[in-house]
Amino acid sequence: MGGDHGCTVAVLGVKLALEKNPAITNILLVGREPEIKAALASSGLADPRVEIIHASEVLTMDDKPLEGIRKKKDSSLVRAIGLVREGKADAIISPGNTGALVAGSMKLGRLTGVERPAITCRMPSRTQDFILLDAGANAVAEPLHLAQFAVMGNIYAQAILGVARPRVGVLSNGSEETKGNDLTREAARLCSQLDLNFIGYAEGFDLFNDNVDVVVCDGFIGNIVLKTAESLSRAIGHILKTEIKASPVRKMGALLAKGAFDGLKRRLDPEVYGGAVLLGLDGVVIKAHGSSRERAIASAIRVAVEEIGHGINKRVEKEIAAANAKLAAPAPNAPVHA
Repeated sequence: MGGDHGCTVAVLGVKLALEKNPAITNILLVGREPEIKAALASSGLADPRVEIIHASEVLTMDDKPLEGIRKKKDSSLVRAIGLVREGKADAIISPGNTGALVAGSMKLGRLTGVERPAITCRMPSRTQDFILLDAGANAVAEPLHLAQFAVMGNIYAQAILGVARPRVGVLSNGSEETKGNDLTREAARLCSQLDLNFIGYAEGFDLFNDNVDVVVCDGFIGNIVLKTAESLSRAIGHILKTEIKASPVRKMGALLAKGAFDGLKRRLDPEVYGGAVLLGLDGVVIKAHGSSRERAIASAIRVAVEEIGHGINKRVEKEIAAANAKLAAPAPNAPVHA
């Protein structure tokens, strides 16, 4: 209910997802029942796997997250989170208020040993994709949080990207050890002690050059990287269209290169990625973009199915426990006090 385009687009996305994935047993549409019924009718969706859960209120983008959750207890977002918490659903997908989704999802509880959840994004590079986290859940973070993000990102890259030994880097303003700040330096030190393919600092030049598979940072920096990349992609597309239209010769050339342009568009299309995963919680939470159209909603459902199928949360609990134990152990040459 909280997306930019209303529930009709969400219902159309559900229709696409159900057509493509027979493994889905049930999709619960949480929101105002009259509006959802109208959207089901207009979209022609009459699948028995779809069930409506009525919620009388909607958390809008203008609502303050914590205040909205407290005051609008019958909002679609709060009700949907409750369904996951009660074990009536395996995942929640929302294109609504990000802050409210993150704050409300904390009711699911963190996975054992996890200090902070992290918004985890899959982003395109030259020939492959990479994982960025945190992309906005924690504006302020500590070194241990970043080290745990590295562990969770490593698991996610292995499962979703299929990379056996992902290259993990801490985002900094240079690759030299002297770069960064207190947070990045200590985070890098902790990551170097873990069972990771840790490459040290990753700088901005590395992100889209196939030089790193998992990029770790605090949510303040990560959100800026994410939105800057999205904005740059749209700007390049606009500039390219303007330049192509500048002369008949260029238009003719564009027709000849249409296949290449279509391929570029597919690679940079955010709707292919569907949404960002909130890793570290006792439940699967997918944040879809507020402007998501039906393809993006369908992609977000696909991402949820993949995460559930790979058993990522169980792996996170196991590997976070091992990482915490390793970081808590005294250094090999550290003095032992009786």
